[in-house]
Amino acid sequence: MILDILLPLSLVFIMFSLGLGLTIENFKDVIREPKAFTIGLINQMLLLPLFAFIIVTLFGLSPELAVGMIILACCPGGVTTNVITKLAKGDTALSISFTAVVSIATVITMPLIVGLSMQHFMGQNAPEINIFSLGLTMVLITALPVGIGLLVHSKFKEFTKSFEPIADKISTVLFIIILIGALTSEWDAFILNLNLLAPAIISLIFIMLFIGYNSSRIFKMSKKRAITVAIESGIQNGTVGITIGNLIYNHQDGGLSILSLPSGVYSILMYFVCLPFVYWFVKHNSK
Repeated sequence: MILDILLPLSLVFIMFSLGLGLTIENFKDVIREPKAFTIGLINQMLLLPLFAFIIVTLFGLSPELAVGMIILACCPGGVTTNVITKLAKGDTALSISFTAVVSIATVITMPLIVGLSMQHFMGQNAPEINIFSLGLTMVLITALPVGIGLLVHSKFKEFTKSFEPIADKISTVLFIIILIGALTSEWDAFILNLNLLAPAIISLIFIMLFIGYNSSRIFKMSKKRAITVAIESGIQNGTVGITIGNLIYNHQDGGLSILSLPSGVYSILMYFVCLPFVYWFVKHNSK
């Protein structure tokens, strides 16, 4: 019961802190940069779930872990992508704008894609899922907090300036708590499936980084924006995946769902395995 309350509330605050860093100008950038947004949206909304489906099929993941991977693939980017883009000397403004738009768009796309994946992989064993209810829940725990954060930023700029660094630190602590909870409650499943999950997750990230960068260069975007699209295509918000997985299919004993496990493993691999690769990737392609 505690986790059922703590997880959504933690995600609400994390998304609120994301909104604090947004402005109306970020959304106007969608109109100013249609090519970059179109390529990025196709990569994240279509190609990412598609390649996730191919990878989980090739690696033979269990039905629950396969659905968990699809949930992860449907997640938007987060503050992490904005920070990585900044460190990689990409287009930070474009990254922030893209994150904002996709965070709202996934309210529609995630329930539809996840619902279909559950029927495909789990069949009759799939838990009942109300797509409308899941979409409404995502509005309440993702889009609405982002909107409130944006409103607070626009109305109370001085407060936002002082509170945003504190909110970022709180969000980091909440993320760590969520991650520890996800792994400790499913530790046996984590160890048992790590040999399959790790290669599958790393393959998905590397493929999407490659596609994100090269699809941008094909359409003659600058290296700075190509790096940004690559990062946005390949890095997801693991916190959203952990929370949504638990909302869809949680344990009666109060632990976290096995559907959250891929997002939990991803969150660890992203820092210890994938970020060094991202660093090499952007350095190599920025020359």
